[in-house]
Amino acid sequence: MKSIQISLQMAQKVKEFVAITQDCPYEILLKSGKYIVDAKSILGIFSLDLSQPITVEVYADSCDELLEKLKAFK
Repeated sequence: MKSIQISLQMAQKVKEFVAITQDCPYEILLKSGKYIVDAKSILGIFSLDLSQPITVEVYADSCDELLEKLKAFK
């Protein structure tokens, strides 16, 4: 598992994030406080407090390409 912190404060950023994660065949979760949602679920993401940094947890052995794309959301 690998994790990074991102920020999704605008609706456009959420749409871009979901478009990137939907193409991944492995599990990706978002954590905000005590809440955990599927990173591929736009409704789940909007249920989080987007004013705070969010932790992305990727459950894959080789996800370097995804992590590189997610650097745009820091």
